[in-house]
Amino acid sequence: MNKWIRKSLFVFISILTFGLVTPAQLMNAVNAETPKDQDVFEIQTGEDGYSQGYFEETKFNRERFIQEMILQAETQSYQKFGQKIKPVIENEFRDLILPNMEMAIEQTALQFPEEDLKNLVITEEPGAGYSEKIFHIKNSQTGKDILRFHVRRDLPPQSGYWFNFHYHTFKDNFQTHHNLGTIYWAKNTPPKWMN
Repeated sequence: MNKWIRKSLFVFISILTFGLVTPAQLMNAVNAETPKDQDVFEIQTGEDGYSQGYFEETKFNRERFIQEMILQAETQSYQKFGQKIKPVIENEFRDLILPNMEMAIEQTALQFPEEDLKNLVITEEPGAGYSEKIFHIKNSQTGKDILRFHVRRDLPPQSGYWFNFHYHTFKDNFQTHHNLGTIYWAKNTPPKWMN
């Protein structure tokens, strides 16, 4: 086909369909020998005009969900640390604190049935400045927190600064500190979070 005809056809089809269908998709459908070769599948309809197939709902995978939560927890933690604190404590955090976070998330997830577990989400933004909040895990339907992961700056006398990682749980109304571990910073004052 001539180059100018191909280009004209491309522009014409794009304008005609408001860009929703590109000629490449049409050519793929036309040139495919079997439906499996096509990028886009057409649903076959019966005589009454309704689809004959059923969409199978994907099965919830508890383990994959927990792993995704752990990955988000790690990402939120590094976002909380910022560019000044992260390089200093990243290795210790990964070795000491993160496994304890994983264990806390896994233990909590085991307490919920799948229907409730599907609704658990991690909050979007960690607390900046001097805030303790790293992230919270909450029920997206009720808006109630389930777990709250925090880091506190401790300054014991003549010991320098330490980061105390802990979490709170809804089971005791977020009163008890469940220790995840501590990481030494230095004698000098650490920068604010997310710097």
